[in-house]
Amino acid sequence: MLKYTLKRLLWAIITLWVIMTITFIIMKIIPGNPFAKEGPMPPAIYNNLQKHYNLDKPEIVQYGLYLKSLLQLDFGPSMKSKTLTVNDFIKKGFPVSLHLGLQALIIAITFGLLLGVIAALNHNRWPDYLSMVIAIIGISVPSFILATFLIQYFAVYLGVLPVATWKSWAHTILPSISLAMMPTAYLARLMRSSMLEVMNQDYILTAKAKGLARSMIIMKHAIRNAILPVVTVLGITTANLVTGSFIIEHIFGIPGMGEMFVKSIFNRDYSIILGATVFYSAILIFLIFIVDVAYTWIDPRIKIAKENI
Repeated sequence: MLKYTLKRLLWAIITLWVIMTITFIIMKIIPGNPFAKEGPMPPAIYNNLQKHYNLDKPEIVQYGLYLKSLLQLDFGPSMKSKTLTVNDFIKKGFPVSLHLGLQALIIAITFGLLLGVIAALNHNRWPDYLSMVIAIIGISVPSFILATFLIQYFAVYLGVLPVATWKSWAHTILPSISLAMMPTAYLARLMRSSMLEVMNQDYILTAKAKGLARSMIIMKHAIRNAILPVVTVLGITTANLVTGSFIIEHIFGIPGMGEMFVKSIFNRDYSIILGATVFYSAILIFLIFIVDVAYTWIDPRIKIAKENI
């Protein structure tokens, strides 16, 4: 198990390094520069800006300085803000995105698994059809369309929920639902298909033949084994939710990582783009690693296979 963990950790570091390198290269080959929107400026001022951000040095030197700062967990200064660094932007935006993402994740896991289990246990009956209709709507309707509908109905027409900004818990309800709808639908469909497969396995049929209570069979045997494919996608799903949704945060005016990332792209703030990309990637890789470890807790048979790696 230790050998497997170290191997996965090594691959995680290599993957993160590749992502950092590719992002750095892309930032260098795209046209334009971060000072283009400042308008015409004297050559002396432009040269001083280039020197301040090390843009006057050869690209290989810039790459080395960039890696050195990352090893020190320093993402560098923002090229647009005179007082804030990239670390400051992350400290300011990530807690907001984390709050929104975790709230959406709880909704997605709770209702996704519940709909999937209900659909599987009532296969080819009306609860199954109703659950899958909800899942299809969740997958088919884009999040920005759903967000617009929720704003129009609950905020404008009924006036029961506030919209825009980030002031109270009530402000988080509509964006959380908008963000959670698609992963809820996806988890519901995945859980349904996995439950249907598990319920036809020999050990389930044996448990039924022994006279075990249906509730015990479902909770102790069926759900525990059926949830394994769901755990597979939870790492990526969690990373996508907790690091912020660009569209949802922009629609609701939420000052999170997504909104920050969108603005940095329009402003060509290379430091924030690079820092946010590395930050996103590190979270995603870490969560995938956690998912791999979680496999061994959910299904002990996988631990045996890992020990043979």
